Amino acid sequence: MHFLQIPGPTNVPHRVLQAMARPTIDHRGPEFAELTLDLLPRLAAVVQTGGDVVVYPSSGTGAWEAALVNTLSPGDRVLAFETGHFAMLWCRMAAKLGLEVDLVPGDWRHGVDPGLVAEHLTDETAAVMVVHNETSTGVRSRVPEIRAALDRAGHPALLLVDTISSLGSLDYRHDEWGVDVTVGCSQKGLMLPPGLAFNAVGPKALDHQGRLPRAYWDWRPIIEANHSGYFPYTPPTNLLYGLAEALTMLEEEGLAQVFARHDRHAEATRRAVRGWGLEVLCADEREHSSALTAVMVPNGFDADEVRRIVLERFDMSLGTGLGKLAGRVFRIGHLGHFTDLMLVGTLGGVEMGLRAAGVPIKDGGVQRALAYLEGGA
Repeated sequence: MHFLQIPGPTNVPHRVLQAMARPTIDHRGPEFAELTLDLLPRLAAVVQTGGDVVVYPSSGTGAWEAALVNTLSPGDRVLAFETGHFAMLWCRMAAKLGLEVDLVPGDWRHGVDPGLVAEHLTDETAAVMVVHNETSTGVRSRVPEIRAALDRAGHPALLLVDTISSLGSLDYRHDEWGVDVTVGCSQKGLMLPPGLAFNAVGPKALDHQGRLPRAYWDWRPIIEANHSGYFPYTPPTNLLYGLAEALTMLEEEGLAQVFARHDRHAEATRRAVRGWGLEVLCADEREHSSALTAVMVPNGFDADEVRRIVLERFDMSLGTGLGKLAGRVFRIGHLGHFTDLMLVGTLGGVEMGLRAAGVPIKDGGVQRALAYLEGGA
């Protein structure tokens, strides 16, 4: 059995795979309409919104673009924050689409500083772009505090939030937190293969029609067709079968319990890392991700060599360091369909891999995780 412990795509449960193996049906027929009308409100419940959720056959990158082109116009200014590799990719996309990006530099060890939001807003700022859970760093930004900073400033900018590696894994509340557009995808906390992307759309964003060119990504034809249970394009029927089953699994466990499980596994992982005498990349205790942990290797060692050894000897995949973190960190994914036993096996493989790579570590890292999982110190 291969251990897929990258922070996405994640392990796809057997129940979801079985659901996806059902025969494809007519996407213009009544059975498909019933599927859509049942599925969309359940997906909205995971995003915690009473509004529309638009589903695309695409990667999360498509949902990034949809969030921008539906709300903004050429030359609009957007405020963004350098919190990691994916935040920077979203910035580059915005620039390519003809937007002016005001980028606040960062060290990739912290999330968005809510105190800096108002400081960098201008009268021309049309939107603020935030990555809730930066997959490249294991750092979570404090979205409610960012919303509060915008409100205190009385600024009308839209709040666009990427939840690609947090949706279905970390507590996230689109409506309560005043988010205007939420970006999500299928292959992480929702336990599906890649191929589905989402925009949760608040009323302010829906009313704010930008002039950037759009066709495939246009929300309005999709929302209109969804009202009767259909899509204006050929939908990925079998992925939607899988999504329905994944939502059933989340409902059976309960969202609060899902979030608590992720918090618990993340804390156990951090205890193991510190037990080895290594450092977690995230530098602020308030901002630890519960979906993944990025682990720094000591100077003079190559994190990718650790990953290579772990893969070759123990058949386990760990996440690579991305961008300027290449070779400096490896990432342990602990999100989606994941249990205590899977975590203990993962941490055991990491500990053996570190030793095999010659990285100097202390004894007892896995034991610290075990003690925490068993309810001890």
